[in-house]
Amino acid sequence: MNIYQSRSFEKKVKKMSKTEKNTLDRAIRRISENPSIGEEKKGDLKGVFIHKFNLKTTRYLLAYRKVGGDLELVMIGPHENYYRDLKQYLKDR
Repeated sequence: MNIYQSRSFEKKVKKMSKTEKNTLDRAIRRISENPSIGEEKKGDLKGVFIHKFNLKTTRYLLAYRKVGGDLELVMIGPHENYYRDLKQYLKDR
């Protein structure tokens, strides 16, 4: 299974500290072992899964989707305005 990052995801990860990246890597490893761990969205976001996890004291959401046998990591961020930004990002693609 290959794991791809969107440009938006890559930019956010670049700004994270080393401990935050380690926590994120553990979350991505859990997703790659069981891709149905996240909650599948409906409506505009059909086919997108959201996995929730904590980075320090903040709850983060990680959007991903299955593309064939591969995973595409679409977006990561805190809950505030997350779904609005995700819809906009997917619409622009």
